[in-house]
Amino acid sequence: MINGIRGMNDILPSESGAWRYLEAQLRAVADAYGYVEIRTPILERTELFLRGIGEATDIVEKEMYTFNDRNGDSLTMRPEGTAGTVRAAIEHGLLHNQEQRLWYMGPVFRYERPQKGRYRQFHQFGVEAFGLEGPDIDAEVILMTARLWQNLGLQDHVTLHLNSLGANEARQKYREQLVDYFRAHYQALDEDSRRRLETNPLRILDSKVPEMQEVIAGAPSILDALDTESARHFAELQSILNDAGIEFVVNPRLVRGLDYYNRTVFEWMTDSLGAQGTVCGGGRYDGLVHMLGGKSVPAVGFGLGMERVVLLLEALSLVDEHYLTPVDAYLIVAGAEPEAHKLVIAEKIRNLCPELRLRLHCGGGGFKRQMKRADKLGARVALIVGEDEWRSGCVSVKFMDGTRPQQTFAYEALPEILKSIPCG
Repeated sequence: MINGIRGMNDILPSESGAWRYLEAQLRAVADAYGYVEIRTPILERTELFLRGIGEATDIVEKEMYTFNDRNGDSLTMRPEGTAGTVRAAIEHGLLHNQEQRLWYMGPVFRYERPQKGRYRQFHQFGVEAFGLEGPDIDAEVILMTARLWQNLGLQDHVTLHLNSLGANEARQKYREQLVDYFRAHYQALDEDSRRRLETNPLRILDSKVPEMQEVIAGAPSILDALDTESARHFAELQSILNDAGIEFVVNPRLVRGLDYYNRTVFEWMTDSLGAQGTVCGGGRYDGLVHMLGGKSVPAVGFGLGMERVVLLLEALSLVDEHYLTPVDAYLIVAGAEPEAHKLVIAEKIRNLCPELRLRLHCGGGGFKRQMKRADKLGARVALIVGEDEWRSGCVSVKFMDGTRPQQTFAYEALPEILKSIPCG
């Protein structure tokens, strides 16, 4: 027996309903804001992530799946979606004097210790907006996520954390202040933070080590080091969110894990899965397009971990019931003639009701067995064609919840009779 790879999980039929529900909601929100889908390859040149994400990040240092192909080229399975989207936008001329608002969805790969909600192959939904530099577009991508939580019923289970990293020059000055501070408290740092002190000191602020929290709390705040323009941008963003009724926490320790961020950064966090965890995060990355070979273009976006959102939906029983059952109607046939023509009958019904999820009983068995199967599958109705129905050219409709009596109708009446069923 050959088992699956550790940390790369199968999504089984009993689980796929929650995924389909989330995917449908994500697409609906992206459509509602006028964003357009882009699909990029799973494999990219390794250099893309070295330059884009940053060589001193945990992703590049520890987590990437990288290998040489037969030509000796170094390739990497994408560990996140932004860099590939930027590469595609530059390569195909999507950013030349243009505004783009894009979304994507698909698997990403990181080699880390598998745990609940965190896997080596996981799935990410992301949004990227290019060519707009004002705080209004920052607010829009945050409002998009807020609307998603509302549509999913999760608005009371997530909290928005917000920060600004400032422009690059101000960030560099703050970095120097931070290094001086942590060097003065070097003995209090754990091994990982000591390593980051030389490579990516801002990431020390994101440490979850309990013994580190006191020294982190005393570190200088990046908000005190913001340049004038970034401070104005951040104040306007907060004003827009307040006006829209979006509650948030200003968190000066929020830095995100990737090198390309500047100014706005944000995360949506939840404690409904046990320890507090991030389910969605993003921010502004105005320098990334230029860093990857394009002309300088302002950009902002976010990435959402779909596994964690699915876990939330399942834990809180918020998945739409329609997605938890595979069928709307179950076609039962009884008698020699209906049995001989059952596939034609099923196709006729599908032609009349194209959105109806109809399963045809196969494999024989009596009427009671077929009814039990319809009930086990959670079908809303059983469509019955026996000898009487066959001779009269009709079909009997039995509502499985018993709210309406069984009745017989002409086939052409089915679309009207079944319109109360949420098909599709």
